[in-house]
Amino acid sequence: MSKKRKKKRALLPFRLNVLFAIVFLLFSALVLQLGVVQIINGEEHQAVLEETTNDIAEISVPRGMIYDSEGNVIVGNEPVYSITYTPPKNGDSADKRLEIATKLADIIKMNDKAIDKITEREYKEYWYLLNAKEADSRITASEKESLDDTEIYDTTLERITEDDYKELENDDKAKQIIAIKRELDSATELVPHVIKNKNVTEEEYATIAENMGELSGINVATDWERYYPYDGSLSGILGGIKTGIPEGEEDYYKSRNYQLNDRIGTSGLEKEYESLLKGDKKRVRYVTDNNNNIVSQDVISEGSRGQDLQLSINMDFQKELDKIVREELKGAKNKHPGANRYLEDAMAVMLNPNTGEIYAASGQHYDRENNKYESADMNTVFTAAAVGSTVKGATLLAGYQEGVVDMNQTFVDKAMKIKGTPEKSSWKTMGPINDLQALQMSSNVYMFNVALRLGGEYNYKYGQSVSFDHDAFRVLRNYYNQVGLGVETGIDLPSESTGYVGTTGQAGNLLDFSIGQFDTYTTMQLAQYISTIANGGYRIKPHFVSEIHEPSNEKDKLGPLAETKSPDVLNKITATDEQINRVKQGFKMVFQTKNGTAYGHLNEKTKTYNIAGKTGTAQTQIGQTKLENWTLIGYADADNPDIAFAIMVPNLGTISGGQQYPITYNIANRALEYYYEHTAPDDEDKSE
Repeated sequence: MSKKRKKKRALLPFRLNVLFAIVFLLFSALVLQLGVVQIINGEEHQAVLEETTNDIAEISVPRGMIYDSEGNVIVGNEPVYSITYTPPKNGDSADKRLEIATKLADIIKMNDKAIDKITEREYKEYWYLLNAKEADSRITASEKESLDDTEIYDTTLERITEDDYKELENDDKAKQIIAIKRELDSATELVPHVIKNKNVTEEEYATIAENMGELSGINVATDWERYYPYDGSLSGILGGIKTGIPEGEEDYYKSRNYQLNDRIGTSGLEKEYESLLKGDKKRVRYVTDNNNNIVSQDVISEGSRGQDLQLSINMDFQKELDKIVREELKGAKNKHPGANRYLEDAMAVMLNPNTGEIYAASGQHYDRENNKYESADMNTVFTAAAVGSTVKGATLLAGYQEGVVDMNQTFVDKAMKIKGTPEKSSWKTMGPINDLQALQMSSNVYMFNVALRLGGEYNYKYGQSVSFDHDAFRVLRNYYNQVGLGVETGIDLPSESTGYVGTTGQAGNLLDFSIGQFDTYTTMQLAQYISTIANGGYRIKPHFVSEIHEPSNEKDKLGPLAETKSPDVLNKITATDEQINRVKQGFKMVFQTKNGTAYGHLNEKTKTYNIAGKTGTAQTQIGQTKLENWTLIGYADADNPDIAFAIMVPNLGTISGGQQYPITYNIANRALEYYYEHTAPDDEDKSE
């Protein structure tokens, strides 16, 4: 054998060894990499795997219900047919949603409200999906390079003109598709979203059920809607709900785990007690494959509907008060249609002065444009007006506490004039009167003297200038605030008005302030004020909700008690018991002595209720027409009160040569009579 051939044979094992070595190294690297993936990064990759294949969906539950003080349902949940759409993992494409919407439009009909909500952008988006090639051609090559996808899409929509989509505005089928697609677009992946649940017909329900195999993500179910057995009575205070997060509040609700299709309280008690009423959502785990198809699902938690609210409101009393206030508003307008042409509102609040529990709150409004009457109960917390002499009790308390007037001190009630201002007087000249008589007969002049002394002026003379400290406005307002005038009452609603606060003015303005003709207040503030006097000086939050209950297993029945709302005292006024009782004595004289301004307006029954309180009239005007705001506040019985009331009627006309319709007194007489004959606790209950 030649040397050359022997050498060649010797090289072959060497090359095989090199090849084996390379294969070994590659295999070792592969094993090492698998080790890194499984051991070092295993947990991370497993988490990613679980994230993409296991998802938790949270599904809304029915809201808690609202009951009156007697356990009657005021706001309930009514079962209704529902058509829903559940998007897959990562959602459907816009073209897929259009396909589903087009099929659904042949089966269901959206209501007029949904159609009326169609926007210009929605018309453009629908036209774009039908004419994508044409729309895309309106974007230049340079724009496609310089703009991101969102900017390109928005620019494309901007270049779709009204001429492009105007035919859609007259196409009923197209509008149905757009309205349905709006609901599909707002759905959250893996969470059922209601497309239609109002007036779903049996035919629509059955047709969907039969064709769900052709309608990806579409299902039929039983949903719920709010219902109101009392025909809208107290509707503003009860509030409303809306599907979807309110505009401008996205961060607030999303941080609290709300989804775009949740139903949320947007006003009144529905909003104030949202955290209790919304309940705990049902939680479902979905497992999806690599194509985002759901392969299995299981319920982690059934959730529970919201807790129920029980109000202190007695709905029989509420309906009666609504009736009384509306009838008396009509009566005033019918009696003096010319003089009362600006009369539009009347408000009344009845509550427990010792606990703050509201028994009834009514606001009635006359819509002049449409010549109709309607409930406007939120006016009790939002409509503020000058209230006149009802504030005089607070003015006297300020005078006592500042040491500028003593109990039983006398002033001469006669016309007063400060240089540079019109003459001011009481409604009649009363001569020498003390503090009790000043309340009894509603003396303006007595309060003027208190106000001037609060400003440091003790030497007033008719027609001359006065020297006073402008800080008197702040001092007097501080005492008013203590009893609830000019500050938030703390009522359990999302918001309330505190009224208008006048700017510091001249001496004449201070005099007006002391008799309730400068700042403005709401009916609820008046109710808190008179309650503070009635209960001995404790300013208590007025509230509608008295108890919170767990959901019941029985239909329309209250469940186990979860919480009782205790009286919430905001402050104790700084007046002494003796000073408060002095004002209470004067308030009693207003209703129970012949010279009292309210005495002649009580009927025979209400005279037996031992009422105390104060009347009020404030001058105002619209244009050149002089008007009056009437107010009436009180409590009964005067010695052991269990009911307080505040009534406000703005913009009554002044009657020349005659008497105005006694609207505030009529409301008080009728409301108190109903309370004591139908809803008041008996003596045994009161003693407990």
